[in-house]
Amino acid sequence: MDFIELRDVCKTYQIGEVEVPVLKGVSLSVQRGELVALTGASGSGKSTLMNILGCLDRPTSGQYWLDDQEVSGLTAPERALLRNAKIGFVFQNFNLLPRTSALENVTMPLAYTAAGTGMREGRERGKALLERVGLGDRLDHHPAQLSGGQQQRVAIARALINKPALLFADEPTGNLDSRTSVEILQMFQQLNRDENLTVILVTHETDVAHYAQRIVHIKDGLIEDGLYRPVHGGGEW
Repeated sequence: MDFIELRDVCKTYQIGEVEVPVLKGVSLSVQRGELVALTGASGSGKSTLMNILGCLDRPTSGQYWLDDQEVSGLTAPERALLRNAKIGFVFQNFNLLPRTSALENVTMPLAYTAAGTGMREGRERGKALLERVGLGDRLDHHPAQLSGGQQQRVAIARALINKPALLFADEPTGNLDSRTSVEILQMFQQLNRDENLTVILVTHETDVAHYAQRIVHIKDGLIEDGLYRPVHGGGEW
């Protein structure tokens, strides 16, 4: 079985007395270690699909298998445990705590998710990740003391602190200039390549999507065929 497998997934929202179908029978497979771009216009169902794939929401019908586990019927607390164990998220707006150092931002998820991880071990893991993303000399800097690209690197390190098997990057370059965007996208490529990390890059930008190995396009709640394309970049960071 593939690492991710959706089978005829539908999602319908109830707004008052009106049912609004958003996903209309989505089937999709992603292999472990794949770097996939999920694209689609506003209103296409892209965000709803990401929320289901990231176990932030559940489908109305259909099946979702993640790492050999059928997860579509899990309760909200069960989905939270699964997210904490297997999934990391990187968002457009960084979502860092403003009065907290880079190292503290990175290690914060350990307080909620990593049973048995001591404070010293967590700090060492956080330091190693900040060094991995090129911020070993910024451990004590607060977000306001960091550039946008540096803040996104902190957010990436935070997403990796619990050693997830799956990483979602939701419009991760939306607030960055073009040069910094390339650096961040190459970072995802290298993490995917070196760590065999499965990465789903959610974007509406064609140039960003072309950093993935495969582009999956959603339109009107349905998936169009995933296309394998030449990959940009891949340089060191």
